[in-house]
Amino acid sequence: MNILWKSRNASAEIINSISVNTMAEFLEIKFTEIGPDFLKVTMPVGPKTCQPYGLLHGGASAVLAETAGSVASWLVIDADHQICVGIEINCNHVRAKKSGIVTATVTPLHIGSTTHVWDIKIRDEQENLVCVSRLTVAVRNKKGQKIQENA
Repeated sequence: MNILWKSRNASAEIINSISVNTMAEFLEIKFTEIGPDFLKVTMPVGPKTCQPYGLLHGGASAVLAETAGSVASWLVIDADHQICVGIEINCNHVRAKKSGIVTATVTPLHIGSTTHVWDIKIRDEQENLVCVSRLTVAVRNKKGQKIQENA
């Protein structure tokens, strides 16, 4: 199987270290696994991530999904010459969660030269689907750079 990531030496430890002082750190989002074409990311369900009814907040699921997909795009682009930013996200919340851990698994649906589309499935500890999300990311040149077409 081909490895999707351009940054082949990326590790969960490196990715987690760049999350310092971000929303990911505040919500205790952690990258736990990097596969050849997927990432796994966890988030605890608790006071920081629940709404007043004590259920996992849909916005927290959206943050987890966008964090996972945005980092996946960052691993695909030429980060010396490009940046990536989320431009659209949707989330279908299909199961309530009150406590524990949820795990997002992000896989590519489309990797183009100017956009990426990611499928993100968020599951509980028993592998029950909690939320399914799709994230579209725009790939842009850093100032003065040209985007290279994919081979």
